[in-house]
Amino acid sequence: FNSSTQLLAATFERLLPQVIPPEPTSGTLRERLIELLSRQADLLAEAPVQVTTLAWAALGPTETPGTDFEGTPHPSAHTLRSRVVEQYRQPFDSILQSPDGRHRLGDLDVELAICQLVGPLVFARLTGIRAITHKDCVRLVDDFMNSYGADAT
Repeated sequence: FNSSTQLLAATFERLLPQVIPPEPTSGTLRERLIELLSRQADLLAEAPVQVTTLAWAALGPTETPGTDFEGTPHPSAHTLRSRVVEQYRQPFDSILQSPDGRHRLGDLDVELAICQLVGPLVFARLTGIRAITHKDCVRLVDDFMNSYGADAT
């Protein structure tokens, strides 16, 4: 590795479990969201939270590339952060922006919608307040869909 940033990026990439998106065309919108959210909850439960959180924070702000101790820009941290964000949001984008998703949920802010769905999972994991179950994911999706006026059944 040419820098500590590159080493950190490689370490962080190995810490995160790989996302396996569900088949975006199987089941109803509700069923697909529940399946995806349940998978995300499982992935979060498997990730070593302290090390992952520290590695994520060490990557720095989203807007700018990282720098080494001499101030030389290293885009590897920024590139890794962008790649991780894209990897985890892609399945949500596919479902929420599908024709069925647009029809049932209307014109929504997809980034906010992802935060509404995944935020409780991350908060529960970081605080250790509780383990998120499949039943919790069902309730989160139903509440989410109801907030957009979509019938959750």
